[in-house]
Amino acid sequence: MAVRDWTRDARWSLARLPGLGGGRVPDAPSASIRDLWPGDTGRGARLMKGELVFSGAVGPLRPGRGDAPPAQPGGQWGDPAVPPLLRAHAHGFSWLRDLRALGTDAGRLRARALVSDWLGRPPIDPAARTPPVVASRITAWLSHYDFFAATADDAFRQRLMARLMAEARTLAASVPTAQHDHRALTCLKGLLAAAVAMPEQSGFLTRAMRHIGPEIGRQVLADGSHAERSPGAQFHALRELAEIRALMQAGQIGPPLALAAALDRMSPVLRALRHGDGGLALFNGSHEENPVLVDLVLSQATRGRVIAAGMPDGGFVRILSGRSLLLVDAGPPPPAGFDGTAHAGTLSFEMSAGRERLITNCGTGMLPAWRDALRATAAHSTVSVEDTSSSEFRANTVSRRPAHVTLDHRQASGAHWLDLSHDGYVPNFGAVHHRRIYIADGGEDVRGEDSLVGRPNRFVLRFHLHPSVKAAREGDEPGSAEEGGAVLLTLPSGSTWRFRVDSGRLSVEDSIYLGGDTPRRSLQIVINVPPQPAAADAEAEEATHADDPPPAKAIRWALIRAES
Repeated sequence: MAVRDWTRDARWSLARLPGLGGGRVPDAPSASIRDLWPGDTGRGARLMKGELVFSGAVGPLRPGRGDAPPAQPGGQWGDPAVPPLLRAHAHGFSWLRDLRALGTDAGRLRARALVSDWLGRPPIDPAARTPPVVASRITAWLSHYDFFAATADDAFRQRLMARLMAEARTLAASVPTAQHDHRALTCLKGLLAAAVAMPEQSGFLTRAMRHIGPEIGRQVLADGSHAERSPGAQFHALRELAEIRALMQAGQIGPPLALAAALDRMSPVLRALRHGDGGLALFNGSHEENPVLVDLVLSQATRGRVIAAGMPDGGFVRILSGRSLLLVDAGPPPPAGFDGTAHAGTLSFEMSAGRERLITNCGTGMLPAWRDALRATAAHSTVSVEDTSSSEFRANTVSRRPAHVTLDHRQASGAHWLDLSHDGYVPNFGAVHHRRIYIADGGEDVRGEDSLVGRPNRFVLRFHLHPSVKAAREGDEPGSAEEGGAVLLTLPSGSTWRFRVDSGRLSVEDSIYLGGDTPRRSLQIVINVPPQPAAADAEAEEATHADDPPPAKAIRWALIRAES
């Protein structure tokens, strides 16, 4: 691995040297590349005001002021006060489609001015130089060339094409990249875009085609799930593969067999990971995404409308009964190399009723502090032990994870039974989390049982609610914490569900939801379960040396549709 990294770095350094391997810079792209995806006029209007919006974060983005000195190296393009993910989005230029969506000359001129500003003072920001961002920038500039550059003066177009050539050489030298997640597909797409637009540079195509097939084989599992175990990664990877196929069609390039097979296998899984509102489930760093865009990606990927019946390799369970849909994370966090956005949400579940979300996870955030907090088990609808997560993270990788996650799914006469467990709490607390869920035929009666088997520990059971759901304790003052009890949940449509728990200290508390574009306040049902008495502790310690498992404190709960 070290030799491969050294070789990649050496190729990258040589590619950056002026005059090496450049050839003649074309006056314009030889072929047009079409952007497949629609822009957002709302975001376009914000860009016209100098605001860039991405995943709930907002940052300044406006053309420079002539010869005025930048506030920092790279001017606005390298402002350290802007979150790294937002800076990467700015450098990637995919937001050009939002200005294009405005359909105005003012939008065209703003796009040209922003590109010119970037070209005039290329940033030293590390976020601008990563291969996925370079690839995104290449693809965006080429696919929007007719929009912002075709009618520009010769000097602008020459600067743009020279930079495109340099960027493409740099990207070619970086492939295969150090990124092992879906962003590796972004890199190959960018290199392929350069190959199609500048066919005289044959080395770009040769290098891209050498790696597309193997990369698909590494990322796409046998059941069509993406190796990151994330609905968001599933969506982004499928979108990249659909763009790769469109680029090959535009360049009359024969696609590898692996590409069509991956599109056909991945599409049913993406459909299975959608809620009734058309958005994605919130596991492992996912956002809801725009349902219209999800539909468009699926239509570009395949003609079928099949929904995956099972996702054994992806580790998710989908149960649709009547109008109720449950999605359960029944697998460990993704393996090293694919765990950059992994969450400690093992055995968490989400539930929607028709088009309305009811039980959710909290989602993911743009700011580093939010991202870290939302990766914790407490931000998911499952059990956390002694304020500790079932997995731990270090430097954007999972440093401790459950070694064993079990699933037994049975069904009969329309009803479903799930029996799940994970041992993520064994290293710290000597306890295994068991979760049982029953869904009656028709989906209006959902019952569960959560327990810790092993040494007794304090644990907390959480059910995060979608922001649109109203919650009120039945028979108690709001916010009170009594042993057991019930909570009445009201959805926007007026339908109601009653949540009951047999023991533990039940309360309704504040929560946060970052599944959409902006953070939203929400509520959560919280059941605090104290450790067992000291006598039980001794019994449990003795049982750890016996064949029989020690006693477990089980919390039984039910979520039942109430009469209208």
